[in-house]
Amino acid sequence: MQVTPYKDSDRQKKQQVEQMFDHIAPKYDFLNHFLSLGIDKLWRKKAIRILSGYKSENILDVATGTGDFAIAASKLKPRKIIGFDLSEQMLNVGQTKVKRLGLDGIIEFRKGDSEAMPFGDEEFDAITVAFGVRNFENLESGLKEFYRVLKADGVVIILEFSKPRHFPMKQLYLFYFFGILPFIGKLVSRDSSAYSYLPESVMAFPDDQKFLSVLNKVGFTRTGQKRLSFGISTIYMAQK
Repeated sequence: MQVTPYKDSDRQKKQQVEQMFDHIAPKYDFLNHFLSLGIDKLWRKKAIRILSGYKSENILDVATGTGDFAIAASKLKPRKIIGFDLSEQMLNVGQTKVKRLGLDGIIEFRKGDSEAMPFGDEEFDAITVAFGVRNFENLESGLKEFYRVLKADGVVIILEFSKPRHFPMKQLYLFYFFGILPFIGKLVSRDSSAYSYLPESVMAFPDDQKFLSVLNKVGFTRTGQKRLSFGISTIYMAQK
């Protein structure tokens, strides 16, 4: 059974995801950093450090949201970064941030569906995604699109939540994720579903070796992963 944000809705998952992020966009950055205790910033830095070992003149940041990963990637001095996302409201917040930082000459935002992207074959040197692939309606379709628009030898860097395996972090993680995070998220964002959907979607996501298998299945080679913070999140790497 597919996990969706609004269980009483008859809309497709991607439509519900768009609705959810449009709704929480004004509070998203605050909650993202607050609920992770700021650790998400360190995770992005580690991911960008890995990306720095590859060619990255043209970067596509999928599920860019408010552009945090794209902004972090700008430190690599690429020629162009396109931030791509379903949610117009999230992109509006990102555009404001990018202009404020003077990065609007490098980072461009576009709205669209990551499972049917309006880009040509072999257009990008690198693709980045932070906390976005678990929101895809069809994971394989999205990853096939990554493969299509990526140049030969191009790299995909995916940062995603994962599930700790060992005591006591596993138990603490589950308590926080299901007991505390949804309550605070609902209180601040005023969306009763968004921060319940977050842990549910993480639990449903095929992390670790299962995700590497999906990457291999759609054609990627030289796949690998780096687990962070006792397995709370993972950086996945794959090349075309």
